[in-house]
Amino acid sequence: MPSVSNWFPPPSRPRPVEGGLKARTARGPIAQTWWSRRFVSVLENISLGGRMQRGRTYARKGQVISLDVGTGRVTARVQGSRVRPYRVSVGITAFGKPEWARLERALAASAWYSAKLLSGEMPEDIEEVFAAQGLSLFPAAADDLSMDCSCPDWEVPCKHIAAVFYLLAESFDDDPFRILAWRGRGREDFLASLEAARRSSSAADPGPRAARATRPLAECLDSYFAVAGALVQPGPSAAGGAAQPAPAGSILSQLPPVDVIVRGHALAGLLEPAYDTFRDDQAANAGA
Repeated sequence: MPSVSNWFPPPSRPRPVEGGLKARTARGPIAQTWWSRRFVSVLENISLGGRMQRGRTYARKGQVISLDVGTGRVTARVQGSRVRPYRVSVGITAFGKPEWARLERALAASAWYSAKLLSGEMPEDIEEVFAAQGLSLFPAAADDLSMDCSCPDWEVPCKHIAAVFYLLAESFDDDPFRILAWRGRGREDFLASLEAARRSSSAADPGPRAARATRPLAECLDSYFAVAGALVQPGPSAAGGAAQPAPAGSILSQLPPVDVIVRGHALAGLLEPAYDTFRDDQAANAGA
């Protein structure tokens, strides 16, 4: 019979849960997208490995009853071996308005980042944008997180907190904007601010195309392919009267230079036969 000093109670079994939040994968990695895999790898690399394994088992058994992501904090309820579920809280520093304004300006300056984010995807190198602003999208160390569970386990994180981490990663799979919400910027506010930053950037530096007033395409389909006006050759006509419409070759010569080579030929030279054909067709129709 073992001595009292060496005796430990048998491992407790968690109470089964009906309708709990279950991880979607029965084995292998839980996270599917690059951003949720990155989140899990960060956690597993900051000395949380063994306890993360036990938490993965809890996540797959559906022991997490609820999970809510808010500004700077994730709250959850996890069913353990006791009757009352444990309360779990995981906090992270939320960025303030000045930090988010800098981030949004930096992201809006790139059409690539803007297109990805507006389509609901997280660009793979977005961490570099955060780093350039002196910020981190994901926690870099255990000290970046505040973790609390109402269970009697003295280890932090316990298996209940670890289970929450895995289901949090799956929630990032479903909606990457939850990562940003955890850092202090909800999806709608973030996208609205990103659009505003893009408009502000375009107004400050419109460029040759953006500087021109435009109309929606649907409102000008009837005249989209119409000639706005006859191009004319410079100078008076041979008879001394008004300038005459330019032939096809002259039209091309009046266009701004386009340094485009197609299969060894200048673009203007390739277009000239088409302009000649249009001119001949117009002349034939006029004669008819």
